[in-house]
Amino acid sequence: MNLLKRLGCRRASVLGLLAATVLVTPGTATGAPDDVRAGTLGAQAAQSGRYFGAAVAAGKLGDGTYTGILDREFNSVTAENEMKWDATEPSRGSFTFSRADQIAQRAQARGQRLRGHTLVWHSQLPGWVNSIRDANTLRGVMNNHITTVMNRYKGRIHSWDVVNEAFADGGSGQMRGSVFRDVLGTGFVEQAFRTARSADPAAKLCYNDYNIENWSDAKTQGVYRMVRDFKSRGVPIDCVGLQAHFGAGGPPGSFQTTLSNFAALGVDVQITELDIAQAPPTAYANTVRACMNVARCTGITVWGIRDSDSWRSGENPLLFDRSGNKKPAYNATLTAMGGTPTTTPTRSGTPAGSNGATNAAALPGRYAWSSSGTLISPKSDATHNIAGIKDPTVVRYNGKYHVFASTAGSSGYNLVYLNFSDWSQAGSATHHYLDRSAIGKGYRAAPQVFYYAPQRLWYLVYQTGNASYSTNPDISNPNGWSAPRHFYSSMPDIIKQNIGDGHWVDMWVICDSANCYLFSSDDNGHLYRSQTTVGQFPNGFTNTVIAARDSKYAMFEASNVYKVQGSNQYLLLVEAIGSDGRRYFRSWTSNSLAGSWTQLAASESNPFARANNVSFPSGSWTRDISHGEMIRAGHDQTLTIPACRLQYLYQGLNPSAGGNYDLLPWRLGLLTQTNSTC
Repeated sequence: MNLLKRLGCRRASVLGLLAATVLVTPGTATGAPDDVRAGTLGAQAAQSGRYFGAAVAAGKLGDGTYTGILDREFNSVTAENEMKWDATEPSRGSFTFSRADQIAQRAQARGQRLRGHTLVWHSQLPGWVNSIRDANTLRGVMNNHITTVMNRYKGRIHSWDVVNEAFADGGSGQMRGSVFRDVLGTGFVEQAFRTARSADPAAKLCYNDYNIENWSDAKTQGVYRMVRDFKSRGVPIDCVGLQAHFGAGGPPGSFQTTLSNFAALGVDVQITELDIAQAPPTAYANTVRACMNVARCTGITVWGIRDSDSWRSGENPLLFDRSGNKKPAYNATLTAMGGTPTTTPTRSGTPAGSNGATNAAALPGRYAWSSSGTLISPKSDATHNIAGIKDPTVVRYNGKYHVFASTAGSSGYNLVYLNFSDWSQAGSATHHYLDRSAIGKGYRAAPQVFYYAPQRLWYLVYQTGNASYSTNPDISNPNGWSAPRHFYSSMPDIIKQNIGDGHWVDMWVICDSANCYLFSSDDNGHLYRSQTTVGQFPNGFTNTVIAARDSKYAMFEASNVYKVQGSNQYLLLVEAIGSDGRRYFRSWTSNSLAGSWTQLAASESNPFARANNVSFPSGSWTRDISHGEMIRAGHDQTLTIPACRLQYLYQGLNPSAGGNYDLLPWRLGLLTQTNSTC
């Protein structure tokens, strides 16, 4: 059956049935944006597709100040000791992962990337390994250890330090003595990398070392020759980690040259264990700036969180003092990445900007709104007879609002784009019909737009009967969109099994620092979620699950998911149909995109947005508060919204309108929160 006819019949029948239904409630204009400024280290690093991480100790995860900083500031985690050989395989063939699992599971639940440290290292090595003198035995032991540990965390580790500190200090430029080199020869490094690639083909494989930051040093040159040799012979190596344990003078003058020269070999570079004696702000800024100036410098990890957590605690080398307060080096680091330091005073023992694990005060339990009148109406032309404009998505970028929406009429659905500087100009803005672009004609509906910072591309996500997307380097160019591509080869099986007589609609993408998630609805009470990694996006969406469920009309369609600025909180909105047949929004919160959802304002009597909590100073032009999108604080893939003074662009229609759903006269208006406490 034709999809448009199916949708039209479905909508009309829903409106007709529900009168008697009782609800059961449970940059630049032509380039990439360059003006995004965040207030935390991880959030700012993510604007350029990088991470800013910290080494974490499992034994400190019960410290609220420690975890508060960890969750607020860092989008990557490295286990300080818990993944090393002595911690994971203390006796031959007997593996223990409880403390490593604790770190890995916590990071995954909070959307933080995970670095693996480390698989093969001469130090923190159990005595039983050091005692091996037979080459075949040691080779088998090494390969088994690499394979077992990597398999444990397969799919969860972004980068592995496969071999750590294999080169000697001093002027030799050769490998240091160790059980691995002495028994297996220098080829043990290549063997380790080949085994690692077999164990987890998706993980980045890194060589990690200290004192390789100065380009002219013999040790640096020795590592460089090894990496160059590996790349020339096809040995699998993806990255070089420079530990960056600096004295008070900070990085050597050639540090950026070193990063650039390694990157020129075709590998990523990462600053993996950064700490600087006495934490001079200029030294931190110079280190970070060197990374930012090298495109293949993909991230920075500081080795610890507070000075008291550092292995060099006597030198106070980190960004937070012993009480957890930001030091001047913190502001210098954030500024060097292009961020904006916060000036909020600290509460007793709590860092500025910290709102606790869930920031419960950021989102109220009840909402009140004021609605504009109709701001955007259809504009038909010689080839487009438009009955309704609906399903808007909006970003503020380069001084303008950019709005994409569905157009509906007797000829079906497609997409339209308009931009304007102020809402007062919205009604007069030119409508650009995207069926004239490579997006083409045919069924396209329910768009969502965002800037994907790692690729420096705008994405437009929409439904075509599948979950589809187009890309564009310039959001303001309506002819710049690529032809539709699909996220899935076909409808995931779990949706087929639960969709009933509903329809697969309203796709929504949001990313944290590690993963991207695709949410969708089925008009049958189910919210679905798939995921892929930030690096794989837009490919690789798998693990489709039911993220939430309710009765058919209580969780109908049009899901929106957002990150709440300055907190670890996510907000989920889902459109429901009330007992009066009118559309409204329910809301939930979670501290993880992959987590469970807790009701916020989620009933007809206490909705997120419904006609009964909206005032209409310009006249009650609608009793439906339907499919729309929040006005965001930024425009990237994190979909971050402010915590208060919310605004929501939505679709409404004349309360007396009826008939074929496809021909209903939907118009767009703007809600503004009136009960904000901040």
